[in-house]
Amino acid sequence: MLDLRIDPFPSAAELNALFSVAWGSPHNRDFTAILSRSLAHIGAYQDGRLAGFVNVAWDGGIHAFILDTSVHPDMRRQGIATRLVREATRVARERGAEWLHVDFEPHLTGFYRACGFKPTEAGLIKLA
Repeated sequence: MLDLRIDPFPSAAELNALFSVAWGSPHNRDFTAILSRSLAHIGAYQDGRLAGFVNVAWDGGIHAFILDTSVHPDMRRQGIATRLVREATRVARERGAEWLHVDFEPHLTGFYRACGFKPTEAGLIKLA
């Protein structure tokens, strides 16, 4: 059974392992400072193992941002990402956010629209 946990603060090893396999590139980062400043983060656990994750960053006011939506490849196509994003939406609303933003690649348009996001125009500058 899948267990969604609010603010589980997974270890760097757990997150790096999930991100590496989910995104297909090695990750080696300490997430303590990032997660401690987040409005929320949600972990999906299967048999005690981190199988999915989403972070909700925020501006300290009314805007929150979905980041790092990830599901282990062996667990995809089971609705885990949808559950993570919906729970993140609920928690962000409960914690006072009035707007929830997300940026995504074109192939994820259908997924995020199914989660309730509407298309908007935005701008981006690559800094590094």
